[in-house]
Amino acid sequence: MMFDERIEAIQMLILDVDGVLTDGSIRLDDLGREIKRFSCKDGLGLRLWQRLGYEVAILTGRDGQAVQHRSRELGIHHVIQGRMDKRNALHELLGSLELDASQVAMVGDDIPDLPVMRLVGYPIAVADAVPEVCEAAAYVTTQPGGQGAVREAVEHLLKAKDRWEDALALFE
Repeated sequence: MMFDERIEAIQMLILDVDGVLTDGSIRLDDLGREIKRFSCKDGLGLRLWQRLGYEVAILTGRDGQAVQHRSRELGIHHVIQGRMDKRNALHELLGSLELDASQVAMVGDDIPDLPVMRLVGYPIAVADAVPEVCEAAAYVTTQPGGQGAVREAVEHLLKAKDRWEDALALFE
């Protein structure tokens, strides 16, 4: 893996939801309730990232209970939903955590993610992201959103930080 000095500073991973943690589909049941499908591989990757002392945040323009439930299950405390102006939401989050944008990696897939991706230290696109997001990314996953892309992004970051063996040691 080629060394990228920007990764060394990364302390937080910010994730979009639809198209990143999910495949981007919106499923509605007969009662109009939204149902989201999340990858267990992504969940494990996020747990590894957190157990090694790093932060995770969710930043999404949509609002829903499924995201709240999944975030709680994964121990993600920084969940910002219903914010189409993701740039201002990023600034608010960074201010509350006393982090600089250079210490953040973000995984995105579509145009609303671009303002944040252009500000953070290490932008990541999922494999099926729109071309503009892929062009803005320092790294593009081989996996599409909702199918292990977040796990791949975490593994990429941990390997670049020389922390992958630490992650594996959590299961010895």
